[in-house]
Amino acid sequence: MSYDLFSGSPRSSEGTWERLCQVAVKGAEYDSPERQPHPRCLEGTRVTLLDDIYQSLDNPERSQLIWLHGMAGVGKSAVAFSVAERMRGLRITEQTKTETRLAGTFFFSRKKPNRSTTGYFFATLAYQLACNFPSVREDLNRAIRDNPALLDPNKSLRDQMEGLFLRPLRGLQFRLSNCLPSAFVIDALDECVSKTELTNLISLLDQALHEPNLPVIHILLTSRSENHIRKAIQQTEGISTVIISLDGAADVDKDIRKFLEHSFVELESHPGFPQPTADELAQLTSRAGRRFIVAFTMMKFIEYGYQDPRDRLQVMLRFTSELLPGKEVYELYNRILATCADPVRAYLHLSVVAALADPLPIRQISELLGPGEGIDVERTLAQLRSVIDIPTDSSLPVNIYHSSVRDYVSDPS
Repeated sequence: MSYDLFSGSPRSSEGTWERLCQVAVKGAEYDSPERQPHPRCLEGTRVTLLDDIYQSLDNPERSQLIWLHGMAGVGKSAVAFSVAERMRGLRITEQTKTETRLAGTFFFSRKKPNRSTTGYFFATLAYQLACNFPSVREDLNRAIRDNPALLDPNKSLRDQMEGLFLRPLRGLQFRLSNCLPSAFVIDALDECVSKTELTNLISLLDQALHEPNLPVIHILLTSRSENHIRKAIQQTEGISTVIISLDGAADVDKDIRKFLEHSFVELESHPGFPQPTADELAQLTSRAGRRFIVAFTMMKFIEYGYQDPRDRLQVMLRFTSELLPGKEVYELYNRILATCADPVRAYLHLSVVAALADPLPIRQISELLGPGEGIDVERTLAQLRSVIDIPTDSSLPVNIYHSSVRDYVSDPS
């Protein structure tokens, strides 16, 4: 026998698992193709920060909520990806060949409806948890058969947590009793569009970590330092919460310089590509303002375009001396637009790409803008390759590299 997704009629375990697989948001997984190019920490950078996080994740004594926060562009998603990748590579015991310490990931995104809400959060984690620990699959099947509405994104988040998260984890208490803790990595909380939903989620996750019949687990959260998130974190139990700020970290300048050096070496094989002097590298590093997105965009700007890359390097060196602390990325976007043949048209096209809930390929963007404004979309966007990812396949959608571009085009100033 079978039932529709929310009808409540009996269904086989196989059919129930299929429904969970359909509801789980694959694009929210840390290594999803939907999120390419994946941000990751360059080897040899963020060493102290990552060591501190790994030390917390290895703590076998009690479950912890670890909040990593910082302003836009400081590299939070790169850290989240690197942590998830490392945990995925660690087995829970020396004997097992498949079960890893990465229990699940969810990377929020305002641009994707099913990743901008908490409605699919626990179903997605449950799916990944059961893929990693097949022994809990029957617990999940039973929970969904008992209450098929658990897979409805409008169902109570507390009920979803109980049936899809706590129930299978309780089944792992004995299995993981002598193992190093498993970890969940949740990135970009600030990309959740509902502040109420998000504060409720943080509160529920904190409650989950205090469940007495669960194995020790750790949850890494990353976000900007927004007031509603900070208040929600402050209301969690202090003894089980670790707070790490990326703003003003002492080793960031060194890491950014290392990133710039690596990037220039990578591009050294390009004919005529410039290699900056030590003083020029120091200037670029300083004016990045401890924000990796600024350094990344500088390199994209120098690499791409119709001008000689040496000229584009000089553009970066000239304008960086005028930057104000904290305004680096906005001023950088201003200067990139100023180099376009028609800055006003370029700003319009950039605004459209940044505002679209579902990214579109260039041809459809041109159709959306109409016969007037839609002229030369491909040529205009090509001048913005330092801030927009343009696939080589023209049928694929174009997208912004970083959420700070969306902030930039929507800022009235």
